[in-house]
Amino acid sequence: MAALPKSHRDDLIAGLKLYIHRQASSLGRYILEQGLYTLVGWVPTVVGIGIRGILYRLILHMQGPAAIESGVRLRFANHIRLGRNVYLDQGVYLHACPDGIEIGDGTFIMHGAILHVYNFRDLPHAFIRIGRDSLIGEYNILRGQGGITIGDRVYTAPLVQILAVNHVYSDPTRPVIEQGITAEGITIEDDVWIGAGAIITDGVTIGRGAVIAAGAVITQDVPPHTVVGGVPARTIKEIKPNSHSPVGKPIYF
Repeated sequence: MAALPKSHRDDLIAGLKLYIHRQASSLGRYILEQGLYTLVGWVPTVVGIGIRGILYRLILHMQGPAAIESGVRLRFANHIRLGRNVYLDQGVYLHACPDGIEIGDGTFIMHGAILHVYNFRDLPHAFIRIGRDSLIGEYNILRGQGGITIGDRVYTAPLVQILAVNHVYSDPTRPVIEQGITAEGITIEDDVWIGAGAIITDGVTIGRGAVIAAGAVITQDVPPHTVVGGVPARTIKEIKPNSHSPVGKPIYF
């Protein structure tokens, strides 16, 4: 580094500081968290789960036993709260900057899911909160800049996107990146089922017991106990007592 011109050294130092600022709450936290990931984050099988169940208490909030598979990536781990018997599958990525990710008792986050708060715009309601006994499916993407609240017993199929952020693009004379964002938040109430590939856009509330068809794009609130589908989604039917689909013949997923 001594051989570099001063301007290059300054740029390098500034770049490293920015990187660390976006990975952890402080340099000390970065060293602690990355040190643990390097030491035990890769250990496979139940042995690794047991070790991480003990040592990861040093970097995140665990209210009881939790199963964290190998290869799970955590950023701003001190803002992550796991309830009892939470399961984080291989390839899960949690970025909790800075207002946190909370995962309730008995909830599973499946392979490849990304839960990303990533609030570097000082937004007032940037978080992800998931209730108990829910399941976030494989390769789901949750972007929580506007806040995402998910209730109990919510199940999402693979490739669902829940995006509590949107770009402003109303001024044709300015690049989109310069026009800012909106971040209104998303609420998904209890007992909701979301089919594969569905997209939930910012500002939406999905009512209790609703069903979202595969591939649907949700741009408006969904009433409780309704089935919606399409692009953009529309109501297909209301869910009434004894109105279930025939066993063995799923029609929406």
